[in-house]
Amino acid sequence: MANGTDFYAVLGVSSSATADEIKKQYRRLAKQYHPDANQNDPKAAERFKEISEAHNVLGDPAKRKQYDEMRRLGAFGGVGFGGGASRPQSRPGGFGSTGPGQSGAGTFTDFDVGGIGGLGDLFSSMFGGAGAAGARNTRSKGPEKGQSIEQIVEVPFRVAATGGKVPVELEVNEECMMCHGNGAAPGAQIKPCGECSGRGVISFGQGSFAVNRPCPVCMGRGSVPTERCATCRGTGEARARRTVNITVPAGAESGTKVRLRGQGGKGAAGGQPGDLVITFNVQSDRFYKRDGLDLIATVPINVAQATLGSRVSVKTLDGKKVALRIPAGTSAGRRFKVSGQGIEKEGKKGDLLVEITITVPDSLTEAQEKAMRDFADASGLKY
Repeated sequence: MANGTDFYAVLGVSSSATADEIKKQYRRLAKQYHPDANQNDPKAAERFKEISEAHNVLGDPAKRKQYDEMRRLGAFGGVGFGGGASRPQSRPGGFGSTGPGQSGAGTFTDFDVGGIGGLGDLFSSMFGGAGAAGARNTRSKGPEKGQSIEQIVEVPFRVAATGGKVPVELEVNEECMMCHGNGAAPGAQIKPCGECSGRGVISFGQGSFAVNRPCPVCMGRGSVPTERCATCRGTGEARARRTVNITVPAGAESGTKVRLRGQGGKGAAGGQPGDLVITFNVQSDRFYKRDGLDLIATVPINVAQATLGSRVSVKTLDGKKVALRIPAGTSAGRRFKVSGQGIEKEGKKGDLLVEITITVPDSLTEAQEKAMRDFADASGLKY
């Protein structure tokens, strides 16, 4: 990044911009200046680098907080990100020294920050860079683990309660079948990347330190084909869909997570595949509700059954039926417990709670109405 500019200026947002505003602006600029869309404009690649670097910091809440604090303190002086931020008072040999013949730019490694090392080391930890300018080490091109995939899966209530399997269709990055992952068209040659000189990384200089990032032209490979694969446009990867059967443990609840090792995206350069992280969202059931390990089943009875008493049949979670005695004078909302017929989890088992509701008929036959009036008269009820 050029001296005298800051990350907010690069993205064209204010320092008070929200995370959503920053993300939206980054996506707009990245699409506008992406090298693939500007193959005849060498300046677009440089602009794309600046945009990517700015978003790498401002798009991460922790990095942005540290960056804003250093910017506010004016730790960058004349070369700083803060533009007009004031510089610390000069001291001999320290950051911002302005002795005879000195420019005042200083070096970040001269400025010790509370025992955590030079400012270059601080920025190395903050932004994942290489520290001072002399430490521009190349990125390892060894095997890299594939991307982890997170997905929410809808699970039927009874499958979550008793355990079982649900099929999940995933969309992941797989090695391109046409170019076998090298991004080259058939017959094309592979040459060192001219943008990063074959290193696979590019360095963003700011004063006396540099930050290394994967090269946006070769995407960290260090090489580019003379002609890109038409199938994957040179990325070496293609989106693929596959179906995986996920085991749902008995007693699973909404928010329960399951990690499947090696079921995520394909690794690079022979690296291990990423993981698949599944979050369950348990659907509601038309008959049962859940309270911890207990199941609640609502059973309707009529006025006569509630008044005189009755016997009802209730189906348990495993499909069996149990007979339940409803005593005379039962009121709506009363619960009856069927022990051990709830959800079993980790050696514990809940109960089935049968909750009574009383239904009133919409209409009565002539005989039913007479019987009801006789009952009301005998009870001294007014109607």
